[in-house]
Amino acid sequence: MSRQTAKLYTRAAEGLLVYAEAHGITLIDEVTTALTKAFVDAPGNDRHGNVIVTPEDGTRRQRRSALASLYTHARALGLTLAAPLVDSPPIHRSPRKAGAGLTADEIKRMQFHSERGMPATRDAALLALLLTGLHSAEIATAATTDLDLEACEITTAGATYTEARTCPLTDWARYVLGLRRTYLTEKHPAQRLLVVNIRSAPHVAQSSVGSGFGDIARRSGLSTAARKVEPRDVTRFVATRILDETGSLSEVARRLGLSSLDSAAGYAGLQWKTTRGGGTA
Repeated sequence: MSRQTAKLYTRAAEGLLVYAEAHGITLIDEVTTALTKAFVDAPGNDRHGNVIVTPEDGTRRQRRSALASLYTHARALGLTLAAPLVDSPPIHRSPRKAGAGLTADEIKRMQFHSERGMPATRDAALLALLLTGLHSAEIATAATTDLDLEACEITTAGATYTEARTCPLTDWARYVLGLRRTYLTEKHPAQRLLVVNIRSAPHVAQSSVGSGFGDIARRSGLSTAARKVEPRDVTRFVATRILDETGSLSEVARRLGLSSLDSAAGYAGLQWKTTRGGGTA
């Protein structure tokens, strides 16, 4: 379990204790299936403090998984024999969508709209890091000191599922990241992170990256009620571009920090495995 997941699970477990106490329950042995279901489905708050009446399925799955982990460990430690989730059905997970299939012109449109207010605003830097091949968790930790503008590259320490690496910058990425670094160095020297607030908790910082990208996609007119554009769609665009330029799936994996060629092929939209009959899968 990653440190970030452990923190999220701990928050959910603490939330259950508060929720249970509000319902007159103070012992984990007394927590029922009905109570855990009510907690999993309970309203919550977004990062701005606004009330979310109906939580997303992802939030509900995270809560349920956290409670399952809590009771599994509690039983292993001999603290309880209760298993309130044993009869609780799993939360439906929708099949992963194929993605928005961004074009080069749509990427340019996002670049144009992300430049509004830069370098005081973070949007251009955020999009530049995505187009360089960094993932949301890596963007959340990207710092001014990671940039080498003379060599036109950036180094990332990786994240839970990605490897540390150095990635080349495009001319546009070098330009906007250079402006962002200069602005932060001169105006906010204590703010060494390029995109997120240095005081934000890791899970809040990563969520902020996704929210920031959503603003760019909507402002560009690309993300609508009928078509959802996500950071992963930009990563797919980058993977396809790298494969077209290099012809190497290994290079796609390296630049995206992936340990699996299968994952790299998935991002690049490459059907590279063969069936038993010899055709492509």
